[in-house]
Amino acid sequence: MAVKRPRIAVDAMGGDHAPEEIVTGALRAQAELTADILLVGDPERLHSLLGAHQHRMTLVPAQEAIGMSEEPLTALRQKPDASITVAMNLVRDGQADAVYSAGHTGAVMAAALLQLGRLPGIDRPAIGVSLPTLLPDKSVLLLDVGANVDCRPKFLNQFALMGSIYSQCVLGIPSPKVGLLNIGEEACKGNDVSVRAYQLLAQNPQIEFVGNAEGRDVISGAYDVVVCDGFVGNILLKFAEGFGRVIVQLLRDELPRGWQGQLGVPLLRGNLRRVKQRLDDAEHGGALLLGVPGVCVIGHGSSHAPSVFNAIRLAAEAVEQGVVQRLQEQVGALTRRDGR
Repeated sequence: MAVKRPRIAVDAMGGDHAPEEIVTGALRAQAELTADILLVGDPERLHSLLGAHQHRMTLVPAQEAIGMSEEPLTALRQKPDASITVAMNLVRDGQADAVYSAGHTGAVMAAALLQLGRLPGIDRPAIGVSLPTLLPDKSVLLLDVGANVDCRPKFLNQFALMGSIYSQCVLGIPSPKVGLLNIGEEACKGNDVSVRAYQLLAQNPQIEFVGNAEGRDVISGAYDVVVCDGFVGNILLKFAEGFGRVIVQLLRDELPRGWQGQLGVPLLRGNLRRVKQRLDDAEHGGALLLGVPGVCVIGHGSSHAPSVFNAIRLAAEAVEQGVVQRLQEQVGALTRRDGR
């Protein structure tokens, strides 16, 4: 049963601009979303930033934080009171329904695995992120984008199932079309892992596998879910984000040129704003770590307040739609045809 008011544990100390931008984004989330925010971090700094702001957020003390350059497992062992660990424990202990952090991705993943574990039937959790496509109002879920640098075929099969379930229950797509990122459309293309993964995906009755997706097809709108290993996925994600910024900057630079541009740009201002919204990764806010028994949203280390707000919104939606429960129910039915 969906939770009426999702309880979101927010790691206030994680990220390049923490805690200032995290607190600002959390305040907006409290004002605009139907959710309860548990703000985790250094009490003195949080009280100072909140100042005269009227808020209903619960402050949860955590005296330590994990830096971006620290080795995740070592840092988690040496800092048991780190904000990400405290936030993850709130989910583990049932005091929160979801956790959000823009801190060290490796530390967030390690904390999730240590404190929450894995869903039965899932060998490796995957990070999934939505990318815009050529079709208006349609996105594609790409996973994995960084949790698993090396993958076995069965992992990709599990990613496809998790991505398909998420697309159904959160994005409202009745039968998501799943593609395998590869260097060609033919089933025989790619390395050994890709060829074997293709066979597993084609035999999986729980997904609608439509074949290999070449790089140019990922954002074509032909796919709802595209699976790949975390090494390739992370590169593709960051390239897409960078290329989106290039497009926005080119429009800013070129459209105002000449007298035609000077006349036309004011008329196109609304259109340009919509283009930026479709390309701006801040609109998505964060990526879901799928495969753990709890909603976990990982944000960019460089997240500012708008990204924080959208990530908290994503976490709340995942809780309301019962993503974890749906994953638990359907992943349990995954057969062992993948060679596990």
